[in-house]
Amino acid sequence: MKAKKLLIVGTLLLSTIVLASCGKSSSKGYSTTGSTGGTYQGVIKGGHYKTSKARGVNINQNNNQYNLKSFESGLTDVSKRVFSTKNYIFQEGQYLSTDTIESWLGRKTKSNPNGLNPTRGKKSDPNPEYIQQIEEQDYMTESGSSLKLKGMTIGIGINSEYNYHKKTDGPSYTKKISDEEVQRQGKIAADKVLKRLRQRKDLKNIPIVIALYKQAPDDSLVGGTFFAYSKNSGSSVSTWHKLNYKNTVLPKANAETSQNSGSSTDNDSFSNFKSQIQNFFPNLSGVTAQAQYHNGSLSGMHITITTQFYSQSEISSFTAYITRAAKRYLPHGIPIDIKIQSDSEMQAVVYRNSGSDNFQSHVFNSY
Repeated sequence: MKAKKLLIVGTLLLSTIVLASCGKSSSKGYSTTGSTGGTYQGVIKGGHYKTSKARGVNINQNNNQYNLKSFESGLTDVSKRVFSTKNYIFQEGQYLSTDTIESWLGRKTKSNPNGLNPTRGKKSDPNPEYIQQIEEQDYMTESGSSLKLKGMTIGIGINSEYNYHKKTDGPSYTKKISDEEVQRQGKIAADKVLKRLRQRKDLKNIPIVIALYKQAPDDSLVGGTFFAYSKNSGSSVSTWHKLNYKNTVLPKANAETSQNSGSSTDNDSFSNFKSQIQNFFPNLSGVTAQAQYHNGSLSGMHITITTQFYSQSEISSFTAYITRAAKRYLPHGIPIDIKIQSDSEMQAVVYRNSGSDNFQSHVFNSY
């Protein structure tokens, strides 16, 4: 969760217009997007960004869009632990096709022996679909005038609950899946996936990182989190490394903060910020935040402010005030981005990068 994402998006858009100025060209027909601090260069081939062969594949029960976003961004953060942004170039997955991913995400049946999810069982009491999504990331290095695959990361998303119908068009039922079962099913799937990848000649000798992600429930206002990863040189999964992330929504109810003094302090800071701006600007529909904790400490925050402003002068004045209030009331030392929007459009953004004390802002105008 870094505020620099906003700058990265702009950089990627600009690269399609002035490609030669922001990447490294090659006589073999590929180039790179270039990068800003702490991000990977991406691969451009034939004048186009090289997209994944299995882009956006997940089983159809994933109704929480936050899961999709946090899964992708979190997987990249895990990859950075193994594949340095200075030494590796990122390429969207090119080895697992849509058909392969869809087969793996299906239930295991006679017609689909590669399914990672169990057979349905009784219609009135079905076995859960545990494995929700799989994503591949490839990591390349330049070898002469070409790119060579030097590593791969596979993300596996595991459901924390399973929704099903006993009868077609009947009511929906939910089975909760315990943390222990989430971990067990994820590790079973990881072992199968790694063995299958090693069967391919071009994937036999590269390091393969497998990361496990616990999906948030459908009604959650934040996405899930990665809880373990393993770097592997062979066909069996080696040591698992634990990851301690937690996502939450602010402001919290009092009962939610009483068990954690750090969380309580962060909640108080955000509540003070929210009260301050609502007192001065009453035309606000909502002020909420997504906060992420790593090893118990606040590591970043996304804030959304929904307004009922209509004039450009109101938006400009409000953005200037938010910039001052954010520096005064919000926690220090972490990246924060504040999205200011109406029901229909993005109006402004205020952000602070990691390691900086000052907020910057931008108001979106029209010509």
